[in-house]
Amino acid sequence: MPFKSLGLSDPLVKGILATGYTAPTQIQAEAIPAAIEGKDIIACAQTGTGKTAAFVLPILNRLCHEPRSKKPVIKALILTPTRELAVQIETALKGYGRFTQIKSLTVYGGVSIQTQLKALQKGVDIVVATPGRLMDHMNRKSLDLRSIEVLVLDEADRMFDMGFINDVRKIVGVMPKKRQTLLFSATMSDDIKALTTSIQVDPKIIVVGQQRNPIETITQHVYHVKAEQKTDLLVHMLNDGEMNSVLVFSRTKRGADKIARRLDHAGVKTVTVHSDKSQSQRMKAMEGFRAGKFQVMVATDVAARGIDISGISHVVNFDVPAYAEDYIHRIGRTGRAEATGDAITFVSDDEKDHIKKIERFISKKFKFETYHGFDYAGFTPATSEAGIKSYALPKMAWSGKKGGGGGGRKSFGGGRPGGGAGGASRRPGARRK
Repeated sequence: MPFKSLGLSDPLVKGILATGYTAPTQIQAEAIPAAIEGKDIIACAQTGTGKTAAFVLPILNRLCHEPRSKKPVIKALILTPTRELAVQIETALKGYGRFTQIKSLTVYGGVSIQTQLKALQKGVDIVVATPGRLMDHMNRKSLDLRSIEVLVLDEADRMFDMGFINDVRKIVGVMPKKRQTLLFSATMSDDIKALTTSIQVDPKIIVVGQQRNPIETITQHVYHVKAEQKTDLLVHMLNDGEMNSVLVFSRTKRGADKIARRLDHAGVKTVTVHSDKSQSQRMKAMEGFRAGKFQVMVATDVAARGIDISGISHVVNFDVPAYAEDYIHRIGRTGRAEATGDAITFVSDDEKDHIKKIERFISKKFKFETYHGFDYAGFTPATSEAGIKSYALPKMAWSGKKGGGGGGRKSFGGGRPGGGAGGASRRPGARRK
């Protein structure tokens, strides 16, 4: 199905093709026509399925058909929980809308507000904002939301998790009641359902995939390991397999920095992303990771939703997330756009309750695996001449089974954790070149 058949204008179709996309994903094919018709929408789809274009394109299409004034007024507001997501959405707006005259602005904290104030004074059509910084502008009366025609709540579940719900309600309260409201989320909690009844009118509900199951292209591995051995196991895996682009999640900022220092000491090029980093530092880190300058990026959950980097081969949950929903958000950074990926979780004794919650949430029973060549009971690493820990590892026999979607991948004996196939010893680091 070509994008043209969805009812999009010629300049937009031209912009889409210029970005390299030729056909819509399922969520786009279902949401875009309904949004163009002016319907309110509740869309629930897994991370990596193309939700951003599903709301960006209808907004651009709507504004393409409206007469332009000398000084634009804000007609569309896209609320999103993190700075990284705001930048990602802005990139999509500029890419798809490159052949239009529509002006957009990102509004988020961590940067000078003066640049945003100047842009607002000149006039913009679309504002992409995080709730906190948008509230700052509202208190300053530096923007006017009375002309809003379309409101988008992106990653609504994460906004609840991050405590933005009261800000969202205040923001919605100053907008025209007669508007189109599009809500997109990876999961749909009772809180979100309650919110939709107060801000939407007869919404069209779109559900793509199984809400609580991580996308099918991700293979999940769970390892029971002592807390003090987690870093050693991670270095062991990085030295062993072809783990080219690895995103490691830590529960805390201090923990992320500690992991990064240990990996750097072991000769692994590593960068960190968390809330103590400035916006420019975070963007520079992600650009370096995207370009392959770093093998590993260590992040906290605050960055989980904002990381949209193609080609992440592995996600490692160094710490088990306390909230089961965050597990899905974390591992969704790999296996995007039908590519394949591995999700690895380290579980210490004090984290077993967390992993049980995840099992109940995704309706899957994990089978603890052991990583070949790693001495869990009495780990005694050798030391190389350079003074860096190194680990001798016997070669494993493994098959070269091809996967679907994003191309071939190696198989470790078949089956996912809990599926009953294959042995207990897995090697998620090995991948097809």
